[in-house]
Amino acid sequence: MTSRKNNKQMIRSAVATALLATGGHALAADGLQPVMGAIGETKPIADVRLRYEFVDQEPFTKDANAVTVRARLGFETGKAWSTALLVEGDAVWPLHTNYNSTINGKTTYPVVADPEAYEINRLQLTNTSIVDTTITLGRQRMILDDHRFVGNVGWRQNEQTYDAVRVVNKHIPNLTIDVSYLNQINRVFGPDGLPGANDGRFHGDNFLGNVAWQTPYGKLTAFGYLISFDETPAPVRDSSQTYGLRVQGERPLSRVKVAYIASWATQTDYKNNPLQFSNDYYLAELTGSFRQYSLGAGYEVLQGTGTKGFTTPLATLHKFQGWADKFLTTPVNGIVDIYVNGGYQRKGLGPLETFSLTASWHDFDSERADINYGQELDVQLQGKYHRFTGTLKYADYNAAASTPTTHRDTRKFWAQLDFVW
Repeated sequence: MTSRKNNKQMIRSAVATALLATGGHALAADGLQPVMGAIGETKPIADVRLRYEFVDQEPFTKDANAVTVRARLGFETGKAWSTALLVEGDAVWPLHTNYNSTINGKTTYPVVADPEAYEINRLQLTNTSIVDTTITLGRQRMILDDHRFVGNVGWRQNEQTYDAVRVVNKHIPNLTIDVSYLNQINRVFGPDGLPGANDGRFHGDNFLGNVAWQTPYGKLTAFGYLISFDETPAPVRDSSQTYGLRVQGERPLSRVKVAYIASWATQTDYKNNPLQFSNDYYLAELTGSFRQYSLGAGYEVLQGTGTKGFTTPLATLHKFQGWADKFLTTPVNGIVDIYVNGGYQRKGLGPLETFSLTASWHDFDSERADINYGQELDVQLQGKYHRFTGTLKYADYNAAASTPTTHRDTRKFWAQLDFVW
């Protein structure tokens, strides 16, 4: 009992110290009341995930079998002088290690990019003292639009976070201005990164700008992302400047709801990148929903020059071009992904509060040089019960005969249980 009391006192002292540091001159005028109020409104953060991942990948003679536990634990205070503090630690424990985690040296197994890691996942101050403006400083989670260009890679056990300052302004009705400066990207490989590659962290001067206008026909977004990595040899080749437009909306059509997305972007090399390239990106997607059912199709193109493909190094790449993760790096000849999605969702299935079934089929080709990369089938079952979410997920990638040897037949299966407080 004494130990628990001491732990609580230590946490409260740490919160108070951090908020006092941000209070400055306001402390002398207002005393400790804002600090004590913020401590009293502190909320815990608990996000725990147990996952089994299986990978059968040619030409490996061994299958990967990974059992890992991920825990994110921390707290977020209330506001003192319009400022809140969030602290969150992150730990990934491998329980069954017959897999290549990227840092454990087990290279005879396929990769499951969930290495053992212990680090600060988020450590941020959020200030709202300027009208209709939120300023976030420190290590933080960032997701822009659909994760295509900037995301947190939340599927992996160790998510991607950013050491950044971010300013979001919503003063003008229906308009959101979102700008950020990042000098470090904390990647899914953990603080140790890949041996000899320094891939656990990317450093450099990176600027993100995203302006969204909500119209009667959907959200229209203009964006510009300036990415400059210092690490060599590979990361610096992703230094790029990207500018684009995106529209997303939905309209009722008789008894069917029709959702649509269209996006375009252009990208060139930037700053210290030794390569010279100019590539474009296109996306068109249409989905119809009727009651619990949905059916959609999409067409996504990332161009390539023959030496460099359109790059999105900050994206949640697992969300795109198949769950088998065969195209995390865009091929040098680009890629065309034609896909069909289907889904079923309902509430109150037995003890489950929600239940969903989703499936996708992809056909992959190069954007240039007429190469067929193959096809992929993805299926997922998911159910939610109170604070628990269970997931069963399967990906089956079949390479075409003309596919480069870096893309081989791959099957993956996941069984996962999440608990979020």
